[in-house]
Amino acid sequence: MSKFSNKNYSLAVSAAIAASALIAGAANAQASKDSEVVRSVGADSLVEQVQLRPSAVAQNVTSVSQLSDVRPTDWAFTALQSLVERYGCIAGYPDRTFRGKQATSRYEFAAGLNACLDKINEIISAGLADKVSKEDLATLQKLQEEFAAELATLRGRVDALDAKTAKLEAQQFSTTTKLRGEAIFGLVGGSDGVTTPSSTNIAFNYRVRLNLDTSFTGKDLLRTRLQASNTANFTDLAGSNSTRLSWDGFATSANSFEINRLYYRFPVGDNLKVYVAPIGALEDVLDPLNPLESDGQGTISRFGRFSPLTRIASRGGPTAATSSGSAIAGFAWTLSDKISFQAAYTASNAAAATGQGGITGGDTKIAAQFVIKPSEALTFGVGYANAYTVGNSLGSGLNVDSIGGSAAAVAGISGITSNTVVGSLIWDITKKFTFNTWGAYTFANSTGATTAGTTFTSWLAAISAKDLFTEGDLAALSFGQPLLRTGVSGAAQGSTDTPYHLEALYRFRVSKNISITPGVYFVFNQNSASANGTATVGVIRTTFSF
Repeated sequence: MSKFSNKNYSLAVSAAIAASALIAGAANAQASKDSEVVRSVGADSLVEQVQLRPSAVAQNVTSVSQLSDVRPTDWAFTALQSLVERYGCIAGYPDRTFRGKQATSRYEFAAGLNACLDKINEIISAGLADKVSKEDLATLQKLQEEFAAELATLRGRVDALDAKTAKLEAQQFSTTTKLRGEAIFGLVGGSDGVTTPSSTNIAFNYRVRLNLDTSFTGKDLLRTRLQASNTANFTDLAGSNSTRLSWDGFATSANSFEINRLYYRFPVGDNLKVYVAPIGALEDVLDPLNPLESDGQGTISRFGRFSPLTRIASRGGPTAATSSGSAIAGFAWTLSDKISFQAAYTASNAAAATGQGGITGGDTKIAAQFVIKPSEALTFGVGYANAYTVGNSLGSGLNVDSIGGSAAAVAGISGITSNTVVGSLIWDITKKFTFNTWGAYTFANSTGATTAGTTFTSWLAAISAKDLFTEGDLAALSFGQPLLRTGVSGAAQGSTDTPYHLEALYRFRVSKNISITPGVYFVFNQNSASANGTATVGVIRTTFSF
């Protein structure tokens, strides 16, 4: 009768399967396409999860002698060598090392033993037990006895990690939703250029945004943005939109709270993305083509953010009490790797079913833009927008006072239609320096009893330098012309002086999540009148991103 009987063979197989099952999680749990869980034994941490680059994923080796940190004189080396060369059951790294963080060879080989147990268990479970020799099973049994304490310790630590992982999975916010936030502290002061001495005081305001980004398929996006702010529309300095801050809004109380964005974006095929929003803005669909567009990390003025393509009648109605956007439907179509086309329709008072409301009543706008990128360094944009505005605002400083002239003429205007053409350019001069510019031409006409027409021009040019002295810093200088009336007809009145906007800022990156941006901007000839003087606005903006 064979010294290794069938009974002993069954016991050995059972032992192999049992030992493998006890710590199978150590080798197989939490693996994915781009990362693996590497469990190692060390003085400080027995089991730790290491995020690996795809190039660093473990590679199988065919001989233990290829693992440079294992001594061939050890008994464990000889025992495992035959198993590894037969079954290829130990994984090593591209540099030919078998790594255990500050681990002893006994713990390292306990992990290697576990790998071989798993491999042989797979063979037996597949009905190929005859492929495993009795001698190898005997070797495994002896190794299990030799490393029993290490295997038990490894099992306990892995069980603890699994319990913590299960707890984290149970307590995570959502399997499909990510929370991102931004908080802005603004210290603002200025002079209107008219009052002497200035009647304005230093203001300290804030704005907080929480974005809940939800994906149901991995390719779509449902964004819900919550916003709280006490930063009012900063027009009280000069009585016009020309001095507004990049992050100000329509705060109606000390702590105004609102849903600032609510839109859903989903793909149709490989090249088309569709947008639907009860609360949105044109810049959600149409690329602003401005590297300084961010109100928390880029420009400090509203004028420096967007061209008239997205600003005129793009959000809120004439009596809007919030900074929330309009209802919007649009799409972005990638025609090729160099050309894309974007278009959208907005209705500022879509929620109302009566009066100047609904998706076709009140302030409405349709806009489209071609974006052309002939090279990595150059991006061009050509856009057109048609807007209808009820009441006295086009959302960009263009109002009936400038298009209608006298009070009697103003009373006869029921709304304004406008057509705007915009050209944009971004040029990455070097990896650090970027030049961007846009130019706009708008012609507007009144509706109602009063006949009035006006043409406007506006432009902006800016140069910015990133990582100028330290990584994450940003310096920017911009100069431009706010809306200037260049031609009038009917009851409209022309401009007397050309307004200009000059802005400078420097963003200091304090840490990955905190930046401080001091800056100043000047508005010359506000509302196209030299009598209005030069408005000066100084800002220290602190932005927290999380």
